[in-house]
Amino acid sequence: MHNTPTSTLLRELHGALIDIVSVMNRPQRDEAMVREAGIALDRALFPLLVMVERLGPIGIVDLADRVGRDYTTVSRQITKLEGLGFVERRPTAADGRVREAVVTASGKALTDRIDMAREGMARTIFADWTDQDVADLARLMRRFADAVQHDPAEQG
Repeated sequence: MHNTPTSTLLRELHGALIDIVSVMNRPQRDEAMVREAGIALDRALFPLLVMVERLGPIGIVDLADRVGRDYTTVSRQITKLEGLGFVERRPTAADGRVREAVVTASGKALTDRIDMAREGMARTIFADWTDQDVADLARLMRRFADAVQHDPAEQG
């Protein structure tokens, strides 16, 4: 049986997560990423495009829930991405009345450029980390993300 983390460790973990989310949510960070990628894209659209590419096909309600925004706002933003040719909406296989967003080839090309910029920024962050440290972090973050996604307390 595994030892249960102490309250102090859980508080430290929560504090680290707050720090990470705070940095990730800074508008300047997205602007720097877009600038580094050499693309012109409204910073409000940037995270949605990336999520559609990573998670798609994805319904607008699910996408809105994941980014913590109102469904109608996300729907308008996806319409903008669709107008730019980066995303398309199509009927779901399960229910033709429900539409899901998928990334287009030009949207994928854009997210590839964003990934290259993100990798460059990450290399700076991890410059003094060993490859094993980065591998351990990736493995443990994935394990944590999987556990959080399957948390019964989150099931409504």
